[in-house]
Amino acid sequence: MNDINNPSLSSWISVPESSDFPIQNIPFGIIRYEGVSPRAASRIGDKVIDLYSLATLGYFHDLHIVPEVFLKPSLNDFISLGRPTWRAVRSRLMELFESGNTFLRERVKDHSVIIHAIHEVEMLLPVEVGDYTDFYSSIEHATNVGIMFRDPENALLPNWRHIPVGYHGRSSSIVVSGTPIHRPKGQTKSDGAEHPEFGPSNQVDFELEMAFIAGKKSSLGDSIPVKEAEEYIFGMVLFNDLSARDIQKWEYVPLGPFLGKNFGSVASPWIVTLDALETFRVEGPKQEPDVLPYLQSEGSRNFDIQLDVLIQPDGGTAHRVCHSNFKFMYWNMSQQLAHHTVNGCNINVGDMYASGTISGHVPGSFGSMLEIAWKGTRPVQMPDGSERKFIHDNDTIIMRGYAVRNGLRIGFGEVTTRILPAKK
Repeated sequence: MNDINNPSLSSWISVPESSDFPIQNIPFGIIRYEGVSPRAASRIGDKVIDLYSLATLGYFHDLHIVPEVFLKPSLNDFISLGRPTWRAVRSRLMELFESGNTFLRERVKDHSVIIHAIHEVEMLLPVEVGDYTDFYSSIEHATNVGIMFRDPENALLPNWRHIPVGYHGRSSSIVVSGTPIHRPKGQTKSDGAEHPEFGPSNQVDFELEMAFIAGKKSSLGDSIPVKEAEEYIFGMVLFNDLSARDIQKWEYVPLGPFLGKNFGSVASPWIVTLDALETFRVEGPKQEPDVLPYLQSEGSRNFDIQLDVLIQPDGGTAHRVCHSNFKFMYWNMSQQLAHHTVNGCNINVGDMYASGTISGHVPGSFGSMLEIAWKGTRPVQMPDGSERKFIHDNDTIIMRGYAVRNGLRIGFGEVTTRILPAKK
């Protein structure tokens, strides 16, 4: 682990300055390029590493991995091999591409099938998502929403400081970065109106989130303790959990999010492992009152990951509207998974668990347009002179995430999506 996170390591593959993908990262994803079927890959700098080709050429021969596990349209089968295998593959990749190792570097004939420029490949959704859960774990976000829609003196509901609140979402509409999403249609009801009306949402919003991917299954009836939860986590992605606020407002009582939340969520293509993020651990906010024993958490289980959101109008310049940080999360991932399974709910490899909107303490760190424009009362001024209360048709939402400490930068790249007009 010390070698993996050593900031002095370098690769014989050129890595641009401020790249999210130095040799210390070694994320995992699924690629497709001309003439080949989808397959597992990793990335260093702006180069993509074809893991199936590496395996078939014998570079993993002593790891006892069948090469075909990398020749899949998702990472689920590879992830199912377990943490020792993930670590062995990451270590081998770091060994092969480390600047002082000439073993693969000198075998130039192999490079054409193993190494590809990022612009030459298509990134696919990295896992087949069987089940999806969305949490509500930022105290700043929950407080802001409570102030806007309920009593400001009692912004948090009575259960919020006692359980990681969440709901089961729709996995079929989770797509990979770059996939456009049409503006959803549904029922809305204006304040003071006697009856609802049907039509396109006028309040499409982003939600700045991160999500973790389950790396190990559990059995029905079993609970995962907080102290063991990270053994069940493969890694993390950036996540834009799109919302239609006007549809959501009308429908969410009594059973919570439905059509306002299931029309599209967008994940970044590279899964960054917890091993790669080890250097960036921090303690989370103090939890008051004390949580019940099954949720008590020790050590540094949050991560210092800087997060940016930009809005780019059609043909215009991208404008940053949010700078936040994952370390603000009140409930950490281990607590989320422990609560999710305390009743015996089983989990499967590839399941996705989103953090909920990540907001900081000040307006510039709010993780949704609902908060940034404060229910439309504080429009955001764009460089082209237009204003944004919510997302316009043909706007592109860009999210970025990266951690920096002691000269080492580990990042997630981008998650982007363009909001297209509603279908007729």
